[in-house]
Amino acid sequence: MSETFGAVEPLLAEHADIEAQLADPAVHADAGRARALGRRYAELGRVVGAYRAWEQAAGDAGAAAELAEVDAAFAAELPGLRALADEAEAELRRVLVPRDPDDARDALLEIKAGEGGEESALFAADLLRMYLRYAERHGWRTEVLESTRSDLGGYKDVTLAVKSRGSGPVDPAQGVWAHLKYEGGVHRVQRVPVTESQGRIHTSAAGVVALPEVDDVDEVQIDANDLRIDVFRSSGPGGQSVNTTDSAVRITHVPSGLVVSCQNEKSQLQNKESALRILRARLLALQQEQAAAAASEVRRSQVRTVDRSERIRTYNFPENRIADHRTGYKAYNLDHVLDGDLDPVVRSAIDADDAARLAEPAADA
Repeated sequence: MSETFGAVEPLLAEHADIEAQLADPAVHADAGRARALGRRYAELGRVVGAYRAWEQAAGDAGAAAELAEVDAAFAAELPGLRALADEAEAELRRVLVPRDPDDARDALLEIKAGEGGEESALFAADLLRMYLRYAERHGWRTEVLESTRSDLGGYKDVTLAVKSRGSGPVDPAQGVWAHLKYEGGVHRVQRVPVTESQGRIHTSAAGVVALPEVDDVDEVQIDANDLRIDVFRSSGPGGQSVNTTDSAVRITHVPSGLVVSCQNEKSQLQNKESALRILRARLLALQQEQAAAAASEVRRSQVRTVDRSERIRTYNFPENRIADHRTGYKAYNLDHVLDGDLDPVVRSAIDADDAARLAEPAADA
């Protein structure tokens, strides 16, 4: 345990230092700095809590061991106290594993219909509803930033912003990104489409791209000279201003080639703000990928093309079955999952990620 304590000691000191900084009103004059410090403080708080729990449990076990030498009555309690100390130590080791620094961030989910035509678009709508219900269960706020509807009421593509409601520091383990980052990839559906007259089961797919949201506009520097902004008339549902005013906005970031279009709002300014919001998130993800050659497996698995061979999860309607192909998770409650009961599926991904992170030091040894 001495090696573990060596890793904890500087983190305890950093936690105390950040606590002192956050008590200084001058720090809060810089919203970006205060937000970054608050995020780090919440992350270190998990380590501090686990360390104090281990310290208490280890102290109780040590005291019981000493008393057991002079009074046999304490010997019966010793195994249970040692087990609690071992559990506390295991938890401390777990929280010491380096985490994704973006875990406390909010997230953007881009859902895109793929193979399957109208059926794929209808499935994209099912995924959107699932995420909306999931966010509602967690008390998160949601906002559809951009969408393109299909003829039968599905979505060819839709971008959803998911934000935590708290205004203070977010525990990284409870952050929106900590949960939704595992949704990136291709989602496959097996069912009888509404357009199928023979009752045959079809397979189609929809892709999800998960992005951590930029919470400080200064975090991602965008030179206005690098942007090409085009305006055009909106199409599809949207009220009387549709097809009468140039309210839709398309922004091209010339250096990266990234293109974002928004037309959901009636105001050109609002569509521009939404497009810039999505562009910042995409640029942040691009910068992180370029800066980290050894990106995590979760980040590398982000969908590139909506191809069924890249599937991460299958939604089988005839069997009411949900299966995650990365973790081996399987359950026969698809109806509940699509109604937002996604936690067990997400937990399987979190546990698999934690296990991989815990195994990394052993693999390097």
